[in-house]
Amino acid sequence: MPRTFKSIQEFFKKPKGAAYLFILPAFITVLIFTIIPLVYAVIISFQNLNIFLGPAKFVGLANFANLLSDDRFWNALKNSLIFLVEVPIQVILGLLVAVFLSKNTLFRKFARTIFFVPTICSLTAIAIVWSFMLDAQIGLYPYYLTWIGLPRLQFLSDPNLAMPTIILTTVWKNFGMTMMILIAGIQSIPTSYYEASQIDGAGGIVQFFNVTLPLLVPSLGFCIITNTIGSLQVFDQIYVMTQG
Repeated sequence: MPRTFKSIQEFFKKPKGAAYLFILPAFITVLIFTIIPLVYAVIISFQNLNIFLGPAKFVGLANFANLLSDDRFWNALKNSLIFLVEVPIQVILGLLVAVFLSKNTLFRKFARTIFFVPTICSLTAIAIVWSFMLDAQIGLYPYYLTWIGLPRLQFLSDPNLAMPTIILTTVWKNFGMTMMILIAGIQSIPTSYYEASQIDGAGGIVQFFNVTLPLLVPSLGFCIITNTIGSLQVFDQIYVMTQG
């Protein structure tokens, strides 16, 4: 057996080497589907290509100059930043519901299931359902508004109402996942912290701000990051509900 092969074999028998062996499939997947496409995207951003990736011509920063001078880019950026309002709304709502449903009673387990169901549904299907429910002519909610004496609002065709409507429907669909992550975080907090705070005379609100919230920072950070990424990638829901 060659000496080099034998040393490699001995390396992978050690705990550190075995760890590298286990993460190798994940590393290869990330390399192929994330790192290489990202590097290639940076490379072609400095080139002039057609849609079929034909003969490339290096143009330097010309593509970025064209992008920054395009009004459509700034409009899209503005809308994306406005849409990010759904992230704090979703996280705050998920946190409040998670605090209420964190204990394992039968009713609260059932309530968790109800709130989580929209998360596993198709975003396109949900967008179609909400489009019918909010339609100014046949929609359920515009009808309720006229029933109580209010005007029929154009939820999806009024430029002033379309964005808030989409933000609220997105929060409704996605906050269940945030809620479940935060419930898991709350349930992982040792009960000894709450018992010690009760001995010191702390009530529910004091425990929330001094025990629950500080120990939930890692879970909250994860929710904020993932929800922000998802909000910046949203497309199908907006296209189905408002055609852009």
